Amino acid sequence: MRVSRRSLTATALVAALVVVGLPAADAAPAHYLIGRGISDVTGPAAENGMMGYSAFDQKTTGIHQRQRSRAYVVVDRSTGKRVAYVNADLAMIFRAVQDGVLAKLQARYGSLYTRENVLLSATHTHAGPGGYSHNLAYNLSILGLQPQTLAAITDGITESVVRAHEDLAPGELSLGRGELTDASVNRSRVAFERNPDKGHFPLAIDPAMTVLKFRRDGTDVGAISWFATHNTSMTNKNTLISPDNKGYASYQWEHDDRGVRYLEDRPGFVAAFPNTNAGDMSPNLNLRPGSGPTEDEVENTRVIGERQNRKAQQVFAGPQTPVTGAVDHRMRFVDMAAVTVDGRHTPDGRPGTTCPGVVGASTMAGSVEDGPAIPGFSEGMTSPLKALFEPLDVEVPQWLRDCQYPKASLVPTGLVQATPNVLPLQIVKIGPLHLVAVPGEVTIVAGLRIRRAVAAEAGVPLENVLVQGYANDYSQYVTTPEEYDLQQYEGGSTLFGRNTLPAYQQEFGKLAASLRAGTPLAPGATPTKPPFTEINLQTGVVFDDKAPWHTFGQVLTQPAAGYARGQTATAVFVTGHPKNNLRRNGTFLEVQRLVDGAWTRHADDGDWSTRYRWQREGVANSNATITWTIPADTPAGEYRIVHHGDWKSGWTGAITPFTGVTRTFTVG
Repeated sequence: MRVSRRSLTATALVAALVVVGLPAADAAPAHYLIGRGISDVTGPAAENGMMGYSAFDQKTTGIHQRQRSRAYVVVDRSTGKRVAYVNADLAMIFRAVQDGVLAKLQARYGSLYTRENVLLSATHTHAGPGGYSHNLAYNLSILGLQPQTLAAITDGITESVVRAHEDLAPGELSLGRGELTDASVNRSRVAFERNPDKGHFPLAIDPAMTVLKFRRDGTDVGAISWFATHNTSMTNKNTLISPDNKGYASYQWEHDDRGVRYLEDRPGFVAAFPNTNAGDMSPNLNLRPGSGPTEDEVENTRVIGERQNRKAQQVFAGPQTPVTGAVDHRMRFVDMAAVTVDGRHTPDGRPGTTCPGVVGASTMAGSVEDGPAIPGFSEGMTSPLKALFEPLDVEVPQWLRDCQYPKASLVPTGLVQATPNVLPLQIVKIGPLHLVAVPGEVTIVAGLRIRRAVAAEAGVPLENVLVQGYANDYSQYVTTPEEYDLQQYEGGSTLFGRNTLPAYQQEFGKLAASLRAGTPLAPGATPTKPPFTEINLQTGVVFDDKAPWHTFGQVLTQPAAGYARGQTATAVFVTGHPKNNLRRNGTFLEVQRLVDGAWTRHADDGDWSTRYRWQREGVANSNATITWTIPADTPAGEYRIVHHGDWKSGWTGAITPFTGVTRTFTVG
């Protein structure tokens, strides 16, 4: 074995450090390579149905804050194994997204990133554009597949992973833990109380916050902070794009506390706030939409987000356990419509089965704490919407009703692939931490049982197993059999019947056992592309127009001459349709400040203090209203508001950019 002079020098240095009493670990090579990246996944800011509440009249009319994808790559230097973890400001991850991202990554990196080692997860905001699934049920209220939205999401997620990959460098990881008790409430308490193991959660919430710290060269570069609460502080009356409370938590840590400026091409601190088993956890502390802790949904978004951020930073700065050990992963597809479940996992000890997906009557009623759901499927549906519902007008056969008992079965979505039956199940291991990627929304007790099953098979403490909800695909809820029997909203939305959770316990247990033993797994069932994927009844942009005496970008309403901090500056512009150019990784607006004789960007449409609102005027004319609520720490000086837009010609179809600029105003 040949030993280099450099190796001998390093060995001598480590020995010397031990002699003088300094920790040798500080001089040893880092066990991991780590990288982080952010990109923009914001879809159309106007006339795109919003995903989450299934409200047909909830269409985008502008942007409060942009949606972003945050990615982390961790490479085990001893084996070369790696994982790419993504958390995006989206309602869900669908297989259409997973397929699109993997295709783009594999075109760039070959087999380096695969379905096995890439974990895609969503924060579960209900305030973003929808229509990015290939399953009809999830596109209904959006009026079908929206290719522009799907492309924005797949491109943005891919970019975030590429940036994380290109950012790879030696680094250290550590874990911290804490509890947060004022950012969630159990919205399905009556069902929770049916669980014999409810005592694990004496407050009827899961207060656990787990923070994974990323550090390189003595500098903190990122964090992932898992906490269970629905990302639904914004109600179904809101029509501005928003990453909601978890997005605000990320923004506050990155932008306000760490000085990250998203439109500047330089690396910075990346702070993700993913969900865990949040199926029955609501941020609406008063158990009404938009209520709690205040009666203002925007303020609630800020407060619940800030509580998550402050607790995460407290944990981040507190006692940490270094992460050591292997990076590994297991993934296989499982046909959740036909799992034979061993009696070890069922409450009564008898074997059972799952069923093809069925939506129950209680799903239609919605979760009254967070917002109503889909209106009646058959009553009053006329053209053109009738075309969307025709594939779902299928009778639930008696054998399926029996299998789904006691659910009042309404729509057999699994029989027509309107919802997926074949799902990706994945566990990602980073040292002792096991992330159980569930393609759905898991209640806290259901999550506890999955975690216990995985911990037992993996041979690790329960605290080292986390449910990563909303991951890789989406199949609605996962409740315990006891909760299912009560058929609250979550139970009616548990697609595969009473044994859904026992099936997950069993199947994730198999993945954990394979990880522990180091043995491979068969890939499982092969998913197919669902039918009806191309249906789209949403009208696109035909052309943009304006009054003959106007120009695009012209200011219709100028801001006042001066403002005090805390006041709101407003400007209105002649504009074109935002779908002409999504301006991803850009902005529709700038608040500019005069510094040393030059105008510099002070804020943009990704900032909490700004709002961009689009409104159609007549057939093809439209206006953009831009507001800036001036923060208390804004420097005194001269400012102006700038609007960037694009208009489409009705004659040639050409899209032309424009910029409008207001007069100068003072702050101070």
